Amino acid sequence: MNIVLMESLGISEKCLKQYSDKLINEGHSFKTYDRTSDIEKQKEQLKDADIAIIANMPLCFEVIKSAKNLKFIDIAFTGVDHVDINCAKELKIDISNASGYSNDSVAELTICMILTLLRNVRETEKSCRALGTKEGLVGNELKGKTVGIIGTGAIGMTVAKILNFMGCKIIAYNGFSNKQSNELITYMPLKEMLENSDIVTLHCPSTKESKHLINKETLSYMKKDAILINTARGAVVDSIALAQALNEGKIRAAAVDVFDKEPPLNNDEPLLSAKNVLLTPHIAFATEESMQKRAKIVFENIDMWLCGKQINKV
Repeated sequence: MNIVLMESLGISEKCLKQYSDKLINEGHSFKTYDRTSDIEKQKEQLKDADIAIIANMPLCFEVIKSAKNLKFIDIAFTGVDHVDINCAKELKIDISNASGYSNDSVAELTICMILTLLRNVRETEKSCRALGTKEGLVGNELKGKTVGIIGTGAIGMTVAKILNFMGCKIIAYNGFSNKQSNELITYMPLKEMLENSDIVTLHCPSTKESKHLINKETLSYMKKDAILINTARGAVVDSIALAQALNEGKIRAAAVDVFDKEPPLNNDEPLLSAKNVLLTPHIAFATEESMQKRAKIVFENIDMWLCGKQINKV
């Protein structure tokens, strides 16, 4: 099989070589390329490929259709909305993802963002550097807060367990599944959940149902002193509506790690000029530990697919 890695997996050359050498010793070829958004270059890279490995690099219909030998797309990512899944299915190309590799890293950044906003960490750090004090910047404790979670899959559940341990009441939107309330989480309709949440954190995939779930109307349901965290997917939030809500003081603050486009952002991104918003360039999944986990899953996906026992199937 001709195996093509189309972008970095964020691991060392030594670690990558251990994985690739195993495949080469089994008689396969393994080529690596730098990430590119040039469709013609992508086509050339996949011209003879049987297996393609990507992370969050978009792979469109035109590129997939041009790869006549392509049989398996191995996505080193949890979300798969950057790949034309329907095209791949029509062409009978198998797809696996790396679900689970970043559960801890995303959950940890979510908690970090919540605490940063509640305790005014950025503002007090700025004041300290200016030889100032905490005057006017006293924050709030996390303990005792009600946290609303949208998306209680593996990451959402990890976040829920951490927050529960820290003394929070956990509620969640019941619109994505038939999950029943339990000792940890109380499920309820979206409006009711938003109205009762001090903190709302998003952990759902990007789908037709979740697109712009957080919009002008749903933002209006939130408490004026509530905060919103998005470490899920950019499309879940209407960024124009969120920027407007922040600028008009309709919610207290927000932290956003994901956008409609993959960073670097354009100058016209509305959240860049919004008030009281913490922005990070899609870092939630990216830790040294999670990159190691991801690589292990990616190459296990290939090994199992080659044996006719596909895992992590999309």
